[in-house]
Amino acid sequence: MRTTIIAGTMLLALAGCTQTQQGAVIGGVGGAAVGSAVAGSGSRTEGALVGAAVGTVAGALIGRASERDTCYYRDNYGRRYVARCPRGYY
Repeated sequence: MRTTIIAGTMLLALAGCTQTQQGAVIGGVGGAAVGSAVAGSGSRTEGALVGAAVGTVAGALIGRASERDTCYYRDNYGRRYVARCPRGYY
């Protein structure tokens, strides 16, 4: 039950994020799991750390590639907003 609550909370938190941020989180968690599983018995922590780092970067790059038509703008007051990019911009 505890695992279900934690997983549900993580999914709700990711719902408001951009594709880049979602990709980074998912890549980091997946990379840590794979790194820990592949590492030797005495170096599971190091394997998880390296896997998380590589997974985070790879996930962020993959997530960023899927945001091709989304641009971020700032108005005169510094507020950030997201809108579709102008045609031919990307």
